[in-house]
Amino acid sequence: MASTVLSLRIDSELLERVRERATRRGMSVQDYVTRTLRHDDFDERFQAAVEETERFYGRA
Repeated sequence: MASTVLSLRIDSELLERVRERATRRGMSVQDYVTRTLRHDDFDERFQAAVEETERFYGRA
């Protein structure tokens, strides 16, 4: 899988909270943010699949 650089600007309080969460999990900030984004993406795709299945079977 190819990787690309994503740059973002966040305030210092948010960065500190993210650092603390990453540290508690033994992760780097980069790994923590990437894992969080993947988790959120999975949740959205899963929910869309559930909704599509419900529409297909007429339960929505």
